Amino acid sequence: MNKYIKTLFFAALIGFTSCSDDFLTVEPTSSQEAGGDATDGAILSNLGAAYQILLFDSYADYQYNSVPLMSDLLSDDIYKGGGSAGDQQVLYNMSQYNLNGDLTASGLWNIYYAGLSRCNGVITACENAIGVDEASLNQYEAEAHFLRAYYVHWLWKFWGNIPYFEEELEAPYFAPQYTADEIYAQLIEDVDFAIAGDKLPMQTTAANDGRATKAAAMMLKARIVMYQKDQSKYAEVLADMEAIYASNEFELADYASIWDRSGEFGSGSIFEANHLAEGRDWGAAWTGYGTNLPTFISPNELSGTDLLSGSTEYQGGWGFAPVRSEIVDIFEDGDTRLAASVNQFQDGTYTARFQNTGYFMAKYAAREEYNDAPYTADLNYENNVRIFRYAEALLNAAELIVIHGQVASTGLTAETCLDAVRSRAGVASIPATADNIKLERRREFIGEGMRYWDLVRWGDTDLLNESIPDFSSERTWDATRKYFPIPQSEIDKTSGEYKLEQNPGY
Repeated sequence: MNKYIKTLFFAALIGFTSCSDDFLTVEPTSSQEAGGDATDGAILSNLGAAYQILLFDSYADYQYNSVPLMSDLLSDDIYKGGGSAGDQQVLYNMSQYNLNGDLTASGLWNIYYAGLSRCNGVITACENAIGVDEASLNQYEAEAHFLRAYYVHWLWKFWGNIPYFEEELEAPYFAPQYTADEIYAQLIEDVDFAIAGDKLPMQTTAANDGRATKAAAMMLKARIVMYQKDQSKYAEVLADMEAIYASNEFELADYASIWDRSGEFGSGSIFEANHLAEGRDWGAAWTGYGTNLPTFISPNELSGTDLLSGSTEYQGGWGFAPVRSEIVDIFEDGDTRLAASVNQFQDGTYTARFQNTGYFMAKYAAREEYNDAPYTADLNYENNVRIFRYAEALLNAAELIVIHGQVASTGLTAETCLDAVRSRAGVASIPATADNIKLERRREFIGEGMRYWDLVRWGDTDLLNESIPDFSSERTWDATRKYFPIPQSEIDKTSGEYKLEQNPGY
C-alpha cells in the first residue's frame, strides 16, 4: 500500500504510525508560534508542515517550477516545448540562460523560503519540548535539520548568495544575505547533525515510508559537497556511500519497475516526495498533495502507443520538455533504461508543439488512473518524485574513487559500483574510466534533474554553450555561472538585507 503525505488535524493524538495513509501536514499551533511549550503533537504538527513543502514544487506558488524539470531545462537533455517560446517564458529564457530579476524562478524561491521557515519552527518546537521522549525528540530535530538543508541547498544552487535566517522574522521581514560559501557551511552543519549518531535510521520501515533517513542525509551531503568541490570532505562522503552500500538496506530494482505506482518506495529508493492524487487546485497552490509534472511533460492530445515500450497506459498533457533526439543515441543496444526514460510516439497520435522531437520524458509521464480522484486532474497526479536513489550512491562512489582520487576503506571499487548499475540495465561491463562514469550518470538519471548540476561541478559547461539552439550574443546569463539572478526584492540600503515576501506558505 502506498503511503502519502496527508493533512493531520489530530497530531496531538497520533504520530507517524503504521497502517495509515496519513503523513502529517498541519500548521504550527499559535502557542508554539509564540515560543510556548511544545508537546509531541505540536512538534509533529510543525514537522508535517515542513514535509509538505516537498509537494509544492510542480505548482510552486502558482508557477510551474518543478525542480527536476527546471534542472533538466538547463541541461543538454531536453527542450522547453509547450505552446511557443512565450508559453511559460521564464522556462524558455532559463533554457537559453537569459534571466533577470524580473524573469526568474520565483515560485521555487517562495516555497523553499517557506520550507526554511517551517523547519525553523520545528527546531524551535524541539527546543521547547515537554513530555517528549529523548529518542523521538532527537529524530524530529534531525528530520528538521535534513529538510532545512534540502530546501536551502536548492536556493544555494540556483541563487548562490542568498538571505538566510534561523529565527522567526519580524515585520518588515528583512533577512541578512549570506555568501554562497557561508550558506555551504550552514548546509554542512545541518546535514552533519542529521547524520551523526543514531538519530535517524539508515532506512525506514514500510510504516514510515517518506520520512527522512540517515541514508537520505548522507546522499544530500554528497550532492552538497561534490557541487561545492570541497575536496577536504570527499573522504567523508565516500565513507557515507560505503556505509549505504554495506548496510544491505538497498538494492537495485528492475529499472522500468521504479517509475510506476508499484515501484514507489522500492528497494532502490532512498528518499521520495510522496504525492497523492488529491487536494491541489488552481487557486490553492499552498494546499494538496498531487503533482502537475506528469501533465506538464506529456505530449498534447495523445492517443497513441509508446513505440519504445509498447505501453498504452500513457495519457496526454501539455507537451512541454520534449527530449532531444540525440539522447536516444547515448544508450547502447539492449539498455533497458532507454524505454523507461524516454517515450516515443508516432506522428499524428499527438499534437506536435513547440520544439517537438517526437520524444518525451517517460519516468514521470501521465499514466491512466494516476489522477482519478475527484480533484483538478492536471494538478493531481500521484507520481512520487524519486529524490535520492541507491544507484546515485554507487555512481557517487565510483566518481569519488576514479575522478577525485579517493580510496575506499572497505575495499569497494569503482568497477564494482559501475558494473552493478550497468548489469541491472542489461548491458556489459566496461572500464570504470572518468568518461564512462560521467556517461553512465547521464543515462541513469535522464529526467531526474541531475545532468546540469553534474556538468557544472565537472567544469564541462562548454557542452551546454555548444548545444543551445537560437544562441544569441545578447544573453545576459552564462551557463558557466552557478547562480540565477535573485528575484527583485526590496533591499535595505543601509544593511544590505533582503526583504522576504510574507505569504500563506510561510
